[in-house]
Amino acid sequence: MLALEVISLAALAFWVALTLDRQRSWPTEAALLAASDDLPDELVPSVIAIVPARNEVDVLAETLPSLLQQDVSGMRVVLVDDGSTDDTAGLAGRLARELGLGYKLEVVAASPRMTGWSGKVNAQLCGCSFVLEQAFAKGIEPPEWWLLTDADIRHRPGSVRSLLCQAEVQVDSGPYDLVSIMARLRAESFWERLILPAFVFFFQLLYPFRRVARRSSRVAAAAGGCVLVRRSALEEAGGFAAIGQEIIDDVALGRAIKRAGGATWLGFDPGIASIRSHSTLGDLWTMVSRTAFTQLRHRWDLLLLTLLALSCFLVSPPVVLAVALAQAKALQPVEPGSLTRAVIWAILTWGLMVVAYMPVIRHHRIPTLYAVTLPVSGLLFGLMTAGSAFDDLRGKGPSWRGRSYESSRGVEPPPSR
Repeated sequence: MLALEVISLAALAFWVALTLDRQRSWPTEAALLAASDDLPDELVPSVIAIVPARNEVDVLAETLPSLLQQDVSGMRVVLVDDGSTDDTAGLAGRLARELGLGYKLEVVAASPRMTGWSGKVNAQLCGCSFVLEQAFAKGIEPPEWWLLTDADIRHRPGSVRSLLCQAEVQVDSGPYDLVSIMARLRAESFWERLILPAFVFFFQLLYPFRRVARRSSRVAAAAGGCVLVRRSALEEAGGFAAIGQEIIDDVALGRAIKRAGGATWLGFDPGIASIRSHSTLGDLWTMVSRTAFTQLRHRWDLLLLTLLALSCFLVSPPVVLAVALAQAKALQPVEPGSLTRAVIWAILTWGLMVVAYMPVIRHHRIPTLYAVTLPVSGLLFGLMTAGSAFDDLRGKGPSWRGRSYESSRGVEPPPSR
């Protein structure tokens, strides 16, 4: 029973430390600013939304209008059709015309993907290049800001103005050169509720949002579904060429901007949501495993440490309780004091996990009962990470939305401070 006691105590110590770590606790203050009514239209900076789209007919009817109807003067939307085999381009045009907003939408075809580049970044480059070429031909100023947003992201009314206010209004350590929102993920099926809130929870632990916003910290990240980036800052960071071959392109973008001296901010807004469905375990497994081993820089020592940490700090509490119950039921001779301490520490650990996880559960608007499922989520993430490493060992690169990519071995892990 000594082993159970040691594991329980180690897990409890980890969660106590995490609870006391102000930087990694849930960032309740990292909420997107409300749009300022005091900011007149003539002072609102220019912005163009770039939307890469590949076979998106199932989501565009709900997401594209939310962008076209934003109340930002002069804002246009450039949808880049990235080799769709469905009617993505045609549907986009019809939606804009039906809303009487056809003048706000440009649909362009992505150029062939450059060798080693991700399709999404290649499409973003095509969209921005199209806008810059138009501006040059017309002799007008290019936009001050790019809004890089995915085709499955539904924006609340006023979200773009709020993003601009967050970037331009000097609050905290602002103004910022990159403002990104971790979109509220769709969590309607059992598997989505079990895995997606945990995905956001782990992301925030790896890239604490408070440290992302701190200029003195090396921690940098962005959430690729919704990124507002200053055009000049992106150019100074090397443009899209700096992230074209990165599998985890959003984190790479945040890192590139910060390395170039830019200020970054990452937060939440419940009104900016992804409506993409990942209703099956297979869909979610693909989503997580495609970048899991890349996140570990393809290092087997880091894989082993990650699996050990997940096992000890996340999975162990219910396992300890199950073993203790089995021992008591079998009436085997045990050390009562040691077993009792292991059980108490396991219960306390699980309780701290529930407290830490509860804000994420509320954010995704799912039943409170799912707050106790974090150990199961941790087990699944461990299996997905191991599966990602096994795929890499077989020479199978990441695959996403019908495309396969070579493994990207240049991605750095998040800094520790």
